[in-house]
Amino acid sequence: MSVPNVVVHRDGDVLAKAVAARIITRLVDVQSAKGSASLVLTGGTVGHATLAAIAATPARDAVDWHHLDIWWGDERFLPTGDPERNETGARKALLDHVDLDPDRVHVMAGPDSGMSAEESAEAYAAELRKAARPEDHGPVPGFDVMLLGIGPDGHVASLFPGMPALYDTRPVVAVHGAPKPPPTRISLTLPTIQASREVWVVAAGEEKSGAVRLALSDSGPVQVPAAGARGRVRTLFLLDRTAAAKLPPGLGRIASP
Repeated sequence: MSVPNVVVHRDGDVLAKAVAARIITRLVDVQSAKGSASLVLTGGTVGHATLAAIAATPARDAVDWHHLDIWWGDERFLPTGDPERNETGARKALLDHVDLDPDRVHVMAGPDSGMSAEESAEAYAAELRKAARPEDHGPVPGFDVMLLGIGPDGHVASLFPGMPALYDTRPVVAVHGAPKPPPTRISLTLPTIQASREVWVVAAGEEKSGAVRLALSDSGPVQVPAAGARGRVRTLFLLDRTAAAKLPPGLGRIASP
């Protein structure tokens, strides 16, 4: 796994715009080299603000959206269209505004599909297996960019501290009894996260500063799941000043004064 690099931006608004620009640049570079690319989305305030920033910039047209696979790191097990679903927020912020191939938008099924949470997780794992290529050397694709938020408790995706999902080696799991609502979720596991070529952890706000510090220390991923959020080629912690406030001096590079 790669060693994290830390980039600090002035505030949450600048952070969202900067991450949007990074995503566009990265996707264009990957598509130029391979013809297609893959992006794993996250929910949360900064995640959706980043997608809205992509939608708002003319530079978005540099991306070949029709040759992009969209995945999710986790989903709340709620019906299609529920405003609390990560998919719903992503569609409103960006996905409904660009020319995506519907077959390459890989959503996690909710209860309206007739599946249980376990069946939804198994179906998503099967979709990941189908998309994996020989060069990925495993049951999931080596995603080009995986975006992750981080909770004040150090959780990423729907992997919460001390919960059984952190020990699970399957690609995707159903999570029950999550400490924040809704209690039932679908989540990629740490092995799937760590199979990504690049993992970008994005955080804004003082309430995230303690978790960010622990995630970049010697903490273990069972206690601090974000400590296990690492990409094979590159790991970035993209932060605003308040989220970076508890980091040791000199650890982060200041990107915007």
